[in-house]
Amino acid sequence: MLIDRATSSRDEDDVKGDATCLEDSWKELSLLKATPHLQPRPPPAALSQPTPLPAPSPSTPAGPAGADAPGAPRLSSPAPPCLTFQEKLLAFEQDHVTIPVAHVALAKQLAGDVALELQAYLRSKFPALPFGAVVPGGPLFDGLQAGAADPVRLLVPLALEPGLWSLVLGTDTVARDPRCWAVRRTQLEFRPRGSSPWDRFLVGGYLSSRVLLELLRKALTASVNWPAIGSLLGCLIRPRVASEELLLEVQHERLELTVAVLLAVTGAQAGDRLLLAWPLEGLAGNLWLQDLYPAEAARLRALDAGDTGTRRRLLLLLCGVCRGHSVLWRLGRSHLTQVVLRLGEEEADWAEEALGERFLQALELLIGSLEQASLPCHFNPCVNLLDGLREEEVEDLGYALYCGLQAPEGLLWGGVGHERW
Repeated sequence: MLIDRATSSRDEDDVKGDATCLEDSWKELSLLKATPHLQPRPPPAALSQPTPLPAPSPSTPAGPAGADAPGAPRLSSPAPPCLTFQEKLLAFEQDHVTIPVAHVALAKQLAGDVALELQAYLRSKFPALPFGAVVPGGPLFDGLQAGAADPVRLLVPLALEPGLWSLVLGTDTVARDPRCWAVRRTQLEFRPRGSSPWDRFLVGGYLSSRVLLELLRKALTASVNWPAIGSLLGCLIRPRVASEELLLEVQHERLELTVAVLLAVTGAQAGDRLLLAWPLEGLAGNLWLQDLYPAEAARLRALDAGDTGTRRRLLLLLCGVCRGHSVLWRLGRSHLTQVVLRLGEEEADWAEEALGERFLQALELLIGSLEQASLPCHFNPCVNLLDGLREEEVEDLGYALYCGLQAPEGLLWGGVGHERW
């Protein structure tokens, strides 16, 4: 159970009652409401009308004559105002989530420049392979960038021949993976193997994402003259060799950027899906991962446009809080997006004034999902996004969120660091 640590007794005789209360609180989290955590404002008179204090005269002599009279009250400056949780959340957003417009524009420019250079390299290095135009995209271009750790996506589409390829759902393959699709070569009786430039990447009659990944990985790490390209663009560019993903680190004097290079099958050949070559393990290693980010981002944008809501702001706040936390960093954008999508369609009030309450509701929903070890994907309920976490990790996450729900201010300022451009 997630509550074992929250209810474990420090001393059997002294805190047995406290542990019981903690256990009862955890089991009855569904009864918790967000509003009790929103601290009331102090009376306005106590904050805005402090008693005027007489200034000491500079000509008053030092010594006993200038000393305070016995029994006279010591003067002190007024206490700082107590902020509500809503106000603290907005301050955190301003200080740690909101990215300056100039930095966003510079990051987009750098991403576009790197995309053009990469496209030129691929066409010169692999002239026989029909790659499509390299397109920058992702959270940066959707107003969902949560800081420097969010990679900018460069999609490298494969131009597959119409009629020669078909899709097979991952659950219908030996991998039985609902997240993925297999790309099968067809029409071999009319277009034999070797007539397509992509046939060299077939494994068992299927287009292998793993083989293509290795081809591009070797090219990006060993063949591309990144120092020369970086000098031309006014920055430093290095491939992240140790990563299983194809990542580039871009260092500019004003910001640092991570660029993810993603081989993709798109358009009509993918049934209008976006399929990515991703470093998958086991039997799914040659399959293509369906990327639901575009559909999720479009849905959030449409919901917010319908009522001028703050769903995307809530997602950015959750990403900022979790990324800077020593335990909650395991909750990635995909986990948090499902929570915001579910709340976004269930709750009616998404005005800025309700943002604090929605934040606390998101924590409750996450805790309930962890308790059940189930967080279904919004657009593919067959996929449980918690399957990749170990039992002890789920327990740690549940405990951290439970503590955070009791004192949410600690989540805002108690992390290990919040990286922002």
